[in-house]
Amino acid sequence: MTYAIIETGGKQLRVEPGRFYDIELLKDEANSQVTIDKVLFVQHDGGVNIGQPWVEGATVQGTVMRHFRGRKVLVYKMKPKKKTRKKRGHRQEITRLMIDSISMNGAVLAAKEAAATPAPEAAPEAAEATAE
Repeated sequence: MTYAIIETGGKQLRVEPGRFYDIELLKDEANSQVTIDKVLFVQHDGGVNIGQPWVEGATVQGTVMRHFRGRKVLVYKMKPKKKTRKKRGHRQEITRLMIDSISMNGAVLAAKEAAATPAPEAAPEAAEATAE
């Protein structure tokens, strides 16, 4: 299993190809390709590459699926015996990012699998021959 740890939006995130992640807002349009080069760690077939601070030549490609706002977080401040109360809400802007591939020095280490194609049906002559 191949995975990478990237830095985006001031946070570190473990990513794998073929999965989507909700991250801080990116300024890219929906359905656009994004390349993240702040890769801190890459693990591929038991081999480990650790960056100081980033792994040289490592990139993670992804597709922006959509932008949306997260759940509302309520902040309530109160000072006892002073009749001071503040109630504020905040909704974070979020980007849903589908990870397409993890690359190292231009070579793709792992990519998301294409849609599975249905298996072709067996020929009728072969089915009759096996029945006898």
